[in-house]
Amino acid sequence: MAVPDDEFYRIKKLPPYVFAVINELKAKLRAEQLDIVDMGMGNPDGATPQPVVDKLVEAARNPRNHRYSMSRGIPHLREAIVNRYKKQYGVTLDSEAEAIVTIGAKDALAHLLFAIIGPGDIVVSANPAYPIHQYGVIMAEGEACMLPMPDGATFLDELRTLYRTAARKPKVILISFPHNPTTVCVDLDFMKEIVALAREHGSYIIHDFAYAELGFDGYKPPSILQVEGAAELAVEIYSMTKSYNMAGWRVGFCLGNRKLIAALARIKSYLDYGIFQPIQIASIIALRECDEDPKRICALYQSRRDALVEGLIRAGWPVAPPKGSMFLWAPLPEPYREMPSLEFSKLLMREACVAVSPGIGFGPMGEGFVRFSLIENNHRIRQATRNIQQFLQQAAPHQRVLAGSSAVNI
Repeated sequence: MAVPDDEFYRIKKLPPYVFAVINELKAKLRAEQLDIVDMGMGNPDGATPQPVVDKLVEAARNPRNHRYSMSRGIPHLREAIVNRYKKQYGVTLDSEAEAIVTIGAKDALAHLLFAIIGPGDIVVSANPAYPIHQYGVIMAEGEACMLPMPDGATFLDELRTLYRTAARKPKVILISFPHNPTTVCVDLDFMKEIVALAREHGSYIIHDFAYAELGFDGYKPPSILQVEGAAELAVEIYSMTKSYNMAGWRVGFCLGNRKLIAALARIKSYLDYGIFQPIQIASIIALRECDEDPKRICALYQSRRDALVEGLIRAGWPVAPPKGSMFLWAPLPEPYREMPSLEFSKLLMREACVAVSPGIGFGPMGEGFVRFSLIENNHRIRQATRNIQQFLQQAAPHQRVLAGSSAVNI
């Protein structure tokens, strides 16, 4: 009997998922009754605003909402996000031609890349980065060109050099600020520079704006659509996941350039019937009536950031406080500076009972770092940093681990 070929074309392009190693170890240690403080996956722990939940329940009881919805999103929801952009950023958008509802931000990005990228098309993105930024391009048959981004200015310099020297110009510049995992933040002048470069060289821009509402110490993350003329070549992906504690609801938007929105709408019409309609109706309530909730959620993350930074510094692990996002990007502490980040993350979980994400999982330029997610309350964060302090005070016996460690191939 013939056996089907189990070599799948696109699956072969994807490396083993590093974070699965951490999740498996976490499950194993918890099964051994160890209390693991989980600061790995960026999975918000807070409740969705109650008016949103109440509206979902009400809408779900109406059988008219149980049918297929619209792939592009219902008109009132598109109008609600456009109105929010006008109020928040002073940006005027057409809800029919310049806005589309997506099944979360990841859906928006992956399907947009499938719609507009073909074999050999170059997409520039930062590294390290959220994995879909690189592998979404690869799955769409494009060529992922990764540029280092220790800060915004360096990324701009590298992009200018690429435009001067590359045989083929990038079709798309893919950016995301506040940035995951590095937490790099930029101002509106940076966005103006990116738009000017893209216009000069004929590139599109995709801005993944997943952490739009999470700016600390008075910092307000800018929308790229605030730049005059940006909608002529850019789209922005906005998510309700972090801003409204709606991770499991999977509600996102793609906004801006009409050609890109039309391409995404067309490919989505073949792939899905849109989000369950009661979820869309409830999301309207979030955008219309819950303006204070993103502020409250942001303040909570800032409080957690402060607790984590203070605790790590007290533990002997110097870190800089991020200006935005829901993460802290930390270089490995001195005794373990040469250790692969995956091996360090496993060691930290075993010895300190703290789960973090290894930097290598975000790309080769993430090696040497780990990412903390601010998804535990302040009490648990203080518990984590006390455990880390004890772990670092006992660092010397673990030096033998360094010699036997090997690089992780992803």
